[in-house]
Amino acid sequence: MRGSGMLPVAFGGLVPGAGGGGAGQPPGHGVRRFRISELSGTATEELRGLGIVTGSGLGGKTLAMGRPFAVTDYTSSRTISHEYDAAVAVEGLRSVLAVPVVVHRRVRGVLYGALRQPYALGDRALNIAMDAARELEQALAVRDEAHRLLSFAQAPPTSDPHAWEEVREAHTELRALALRIPDPRLRQELLSACARLASAAAPDAAPALPGPAAQLTPRELDVLSSIASGATNSAAAARLRLRPETVKSYLRSAMRKLGAHTRLEAVVAARRAGLLP
Repeated sequence: MRGSGMLPVAFGGLVPGAGGGGAGQPPGHGVRRFRISELSGTATEELRGLGIVTGSGLGGKTLAMGRPFAVTDYTSSRTISHEYDAAVAVEGLRSVLAVPVVVHRRVRGVLYGALRQPYALGDRALNIAMDAARELEQALAVRDEAHRLLSFAQAPPTSDPHAWEEVREAHTELRALALRIPDPRLRQELLSACARLASAAAPDAAPALPGPAAQLTPRELDVLSSIASGATNSAAAARLRLRPETVKSYLRSAMRKLGAHTRLEAVVAARRAGLLP
């Protein structure tokens, strides 16, 4: 948001405990709060840790209503309440814009952009702030899905052969999702969960073959996992954000390493080797 030069000061925070893929109350329902945790371009630490409550100040209004609001001169504005004037004055902010971060129709946080002089912030500044909010929304949605799948992966293995199809689908989704996670710690947690699922034996699984297992690359395993879920090459390419020709190349390589002549043989061999659930 600061990179545009339109909003040299940026800050914001997330509502705690508001994850879960849309669970909870819609915007404007009940008292909610968050603390400003991220600062960029600020001159002091005065805003850090400031607790914002539903309906209070500019951010609280955005949290309550679920839509953007802006003021030309914060301390003199008649459209907001003024619980946070002292902190805003110490930082020297005048024009301030607040936009909601909304995931699954629930406000998950608020992003602010600000200037140190009074200025009517128009559509350009709003669009810049909304673009930044959308990037964060996408990251939070991916993180929510990651935690949902992790919870599923950590459940005890089921003895129901039909339920194993859900386990295998979760494995495929986890591997595809891991490619989109920028946080290395969470990405590694996802891949570890994949390994746990792959090492668990399904009730209908054939016994493992003797000898060392084939060493597939992460990308070969990603492709084979998608193929195992019934995806075509095109569908696997879309899921993994690869070209269909690249998927074919990885699949051929995996089949060669597994000694398989067909896609089905490759999937069966990978399961017997403990590479897929």
